[in-house]
Amino acid sequence: MRCSQSTAPRTASLLGPGVAAPCPRHRQPASSSAAPATSPLPADRTTNASRASSSQTASTSGRVSNGNGASISSAVRRTSSPYSVLVHDLHHRLGPKGAKRPVLNGVDLQIRRGSLHMLLGPNGCGKSTLLKLLGGLMTPDSGQIDTDLPSGFVFQNPDHQVVMPTVAADVAFGLGRYNLSEAAVSSAVRSSLRLVNMEDFMYRATHTLSGGQRQRVAIAGALAEDPKLLLLDELTTFLDREDQFGVLQAVRSITQASGDVTAIWVTHRFEELQFADAASYMENGRVVFTGSPEEAKTFMRKLGAPV
Repeated sequence: MRCSQSTAPRTASLLGPGVAAPCPRHRQPASSSAAPATSPLPADRTTNASRASSSQTASTSGRVSNGNGASISSAVRRTSSPYSVLVHDLHHRLGPKGAKRPVLNGVDLQIRRGSLHMLLGPNGCGKSTLLKLLGGLMTPDSGQIDTDLPSGFVFQNPDHQVVMPTVAADVAFGLGRYNLSEAAVSSAVRSSLRLVNMEDFMYRATHTLSGGQRQRVAIAGALAEDPKLLLLDELTTFLDREDQFGVLQAVRSITQASGDVTAIWVTHRFEELQFADAASYMENGRVVFTGSPEEAKTFMRKLGAPV
C-alpha cells in the first residue's frame, strides 16, 4: 500500500513532478546509535527492532514491530563483540503444521565486522533460510542470534524491488516513514547512489536500466536507511557477467569504504569468491567450513566441486 498524497510535498522536487512521496518498503530502518555522525538522517530514528532486549534469545517466541507494520524476530539481539554476526546452535524447521522438516540443524557462525562474507552450498542446504533469520524475517525454533543492527535485505530479483519511475524516487522509497526534510532525503539518496556508482543515474527512468544497474539501485535503497548489516540473497542470479561483477564490486567497495558495514552474500557462483574477505560452506543445514576464499576453494575441491 502506498502512502497518501498528503506526504508528497516533502520530497516532491526530488522525486519529480506528479510523483507521490515515498512510503515504507520491507527494509529495516536505521537506529540512531548505528548512524554515523555525517548521516543526513535524524537522530531519533530508532525502532523496536533496534531496541530488542539483550536478554532475548532465539527461543523467545515474541516478535516486535519494525515501524513498518512488519514483524522483526525478537530472537535477533544487538551484538557488542568485534563480530557483526554471532550465531550459536541455530535450529529451524519449515513446512506445513504437522509435517515440518528440519532446514537448519545447529548452525554456528561468526562473521567479522566490515567484511564481505559469502555463504555457499548446494540447493536446500539452508543458506537463504539462515539469511532471513539473521534479518529477523522469521523466528528460529531454537538457538541464539546476535547481529549488528539495523539490517537491510536485498533479494535476488530487482524487478520485485525497483518499483518507482525514477532512480531517485526508488532509492527514496523507504524514507517516507521518517520526518525528513527534502534536503535530508536528497542527501541520503545521493550518498547511497554514490556508494554503488550510480549517482549519475539519479534521475534516469528505472525501466531503461540494465539488470545490474537495477540491482545496484535496490542496494542503494537499502543503504539509504543506513544499515550496518547488508543481507544479499543471490543478487547475481539473473545478471550477465559484466553486471554480475559490477554489483559485486559495488558491495565490496561499500564494506571497504565504511569499515563498519558488513555484507553477507549468498551465492552458488564460485567465481564470485575472489571478491570475498571470507566464506562459509553449508551442507545439510549446518555450516561445515569457514575460512578464507582460497581455503574455501580447497575445501570445495575436496568435495568434487569444479572450482
